[in-house]
Amino acid sequence: MDLNSLIQLKRERFEQLEREIADPRLFDNRKRAEEIMREHAGLKDLMEKWRALETVRKQLDDNRELAMSRDVEIAAMADDEIPELEKRVADLERDVQIALLPTDQTEERDAIVEIRAGTGGNEAAIFAADLYRMYHRYAEAAGLKTEDLESSRSELGGFKEAIFRVSGESVFRKLRYESGVHRVQRVPATEAQGRIHTSTATVAVLPEAEDIDVELKAEDLRIEVSRAGGPGGQGVNTTDSAVQVMHISTGMIVRCQDGRSQIKNKERALSILRARLLERRQREEAEKYSAQRRGQIGTGGREEKIRTYNFPQNRVTDHRIGLTLYNLDRVMDGELGDLIRSLQAADVAQRLKQSAAAA
Repeated sequence: MDLNSLIQLKRERFEQLEREIADPRLFDNRKRAEEIMREHAGLKDLMEKWRALETVRKQLDDNRELAMSRDVEIAAMADDEIPELEKRVADLERDVQIALLPTDQTEERDAIVEIRAGTGGNEAAIFAADLYRMYHRYAEAAGLKTEDLESSRSELGGFKEAIFRVSGESVFRKLRYESGVHRVQRVPATEAQGRIHTSTATVAVLPEAEDIDVELKAEDLRIEVSRAGGPGGQGVNTTDSAVQVMHISTGMIVRCQDGRSQIKNKERALSILRARLLERRQREEAEKYSAQRRGQIGTGGREEKIRTYNFPQNRVTDHRIGLTLYNLDRVMDGELGDLIRSLQAADVAQRLKQSAAAA
């Protein structure tokens, strides 16, 4: 890949954006202005990385030359610094290559996480609750905020369904690879014979949609209110606080009843609906490029089995990248960093490979 020619094209685009930003009429179109500012920030970061790379390359060339010096002491000092400089060059080259990749505008957004019990009855619902706890623990350790939006409890304290928002820095970029089928292998608490059972839960991680992404018109919605059902005490069950929103053209339905406020439940339902509609649109667009998508790390197939949690062996395996770790106890306590970083690295490597092939 010829980085110099690519950087020159990016530099020309950066200069063009600088001129557009200087135009006082830029913010006449808010959406266009946001796109320009976002692209400008990304290219500015790329230019800074490129300058840092050129500086370290120059230092490496100088050290290689000094290492040939007749002054033994200077040559030895220069030679000692070469391995570290070579590593810095390699790291910066990779950073530049990553910065050159097409960006996904949703990566920096907050996320809505939906967990549902799959096959396995009560054990699947208990596993769904374990995943709910795992993601909340991860968010807490990572300095992210969580807000429960809707849930449906099972008989034994698990979740038939749990939906929550995670907000903070680059949330969707961190959690996007969690979408798919999660499989657990363990002896359920209700198993008298000590046999290992296999159950599943599905996870969907959706980038939170903005109003400019998905416009919800009143005529496209059917909104109904009713008395909340299930446990919740006198405050929940005696007022018409439950809200059900139906998107007429797609038939998509969202119901929220956990909150005591009808207004709050409506806001939550519309937020979930927007995220699902945005995901639907992105999935339809991705299917147009299905051949390319098959080569990427799975990030959105709800039917795709992505990970197995084996409790007897304290083992967790991510099937997409063939990674097996023997720290399941810590993973279930929210230590997802190794898994997330490995998935991100594998995805970047695949995209760099595709980018190089297309160059």
